[in-house]
Amino acid sequence: MEITGKVIRIMPLQTGEGRNGIWKKQEFVLEIPGQVTRKVCLSLWGDRITQFNLAEGEETEVSFDLESREHNGRWYTEARACKVVKKSAAQSLPPDEVPPEEFTGMPGGDDLPF
Repeated sequence: MEITGKVIRIMPLQTGEGRNGIWKKQEFVLEIPGQVTRKVCLSLWGDRITQFNLAEGEETEVSFDLESREHNGRWYTEARACKVVKKSAAQSLPPDEVPPEEFTGMPGGDDLPF
């Protein structure tokens, strides 16, 4: 699954030791624009934390997997980010929405003498 939004919070790094060795986890909150603004908490595990190097305020597209686990009769669901693509300002404008002056170099884009 994929969602696009703005990183509004990066939670503190969590570490621990399990039966498979030492683990690292960092959660972050993505704000998704729309008629109703939504916030989604996602997690990064292991080397992906430094690989994606997230910063608050960045527009990102996140691919994630949902995973649920049972513990003492209760179910817990986690959204694990597997890929993060940072969006730049240039990528956010589709080609047909680029202002005309960027093509001609002139204000207004169509002030040609003929």
